[in-house]
Amino acid sequence: MSHKLWLYRDELAPQTTYALPAGQAVRLVYVVSGGLRIAGDTLQATLGANSAYTGNPELQLKSGHLATLVLRWELTAAAAVTAPANASGVSSRLLLEAAMTLDPARQYLLRGDRVDFPPGGEALTHTHQGGGIRCLLSGGIDIHTQGTTHHYAPLEPWFEAGPDPVYAAASKSEASAFARVMILPRELLGKSSITYVNAEDLDKPKSQKYQVFIDAPIALP
Repeated sequence: MSHKLWLYRDELAPQTTYALPAGQAVRLVYVVSGGLRIAGDTLQATLGANSAYTGNPELQLKSGHLATLVLRWELTAAAAVTAPANASGVSSRLLLEAAMTLDPARQYLLRGDRVDFPPGGEALTHTHQGGGIRCLLSGGIDIHTQGTTHHYAPLEPWFEAGPDPVYAAASKSEASAFARVMILPRELLGKSSITYVNAEDLDKPKSQKYQVFIDAPIALP
């Protein structure tokens, strides 16, 4: 274990401000609902629902006139400790932490994206070239891997290491979607990380659709 990936759920009341400290972390903020104004030393930005920002300087985040729900991923060295946001009007809690082994001699990128499925959609048995934490946004999904099946409901997270084959079956009655952050080899910049396990699946129609928010080279903390 050389690093950890953390996922926090931050809920902000309207017109609420909180700070994310500078430090040895690579951070991605994704707005599930509501909106955020982000301010740093050289940055002023506004994020609406279903948008994301990555960076590791000290930031001030402020919600607008609506309550805002944020998912926040942080990649740290294994020995580092992170904490929920602590501010008036903010409810923050850790959803998941996962150990990751990353080679300091290699170069990596951070990819933040969203995967959508129609009712009855599926992701055929596959692997990825890096690990990451997913969080369901809507619908439901069953993840089959290593001989087990886990069902996830909205705002429940899970970790996929990458090399373990996974089959995903979305809800049959409603559309489903999840957001995720993966740490991938930098040579995959702008390229898919997925490999299908069964040769007969390569040419089959795929029901999932992708929306990439962030695909950025990073320096490991």
